[in-house]
Amino acid sequence: MQIRLYFDEDTMDADLVESLRIRGVDVTTAKDARMIRQMDDEHLMFAGIAGRALYSFNIRDYQALHARYLSQQHSHAGIILAQQQRYSLGEQMRRLLKIIAAIPAEQIRDSVVFLSAWG
Repeated sequence: MQIRLYFDEDTMDADLVESLRIRGVDVTTAKDARMIRQMDDEHLMFAGIAGRALYSFNIRDYQALHARYLSQQHSHAGIILAQQQRYSLGEQMRRLLKIIAAIPAEQIRDSVVFLSAWG
């Protein structure tokens, strides 16, 4: 099964979301889900329940949440992290499409993937 994405508040650029949707990627955003101004752990929990890998620029906090989830034997649907303002929208799209093409949803579960590794 293909990775489905959830964009937190930091990453939910409308042009990027629309470009991915046009290319057949199942994307939802914090705005779509009415999750604006929620805590990071709420975003990760929502994404996990929805079976969506979370995409965020918030590297430090989501790495810590990932470690906490694993230590407490909780599960999430995967996390994709990128440095903010490092990639253009086109570059984010290309790298996200590479990840989606290469990694099945089952394989990204409970792991962290860095956009920087998919150049």
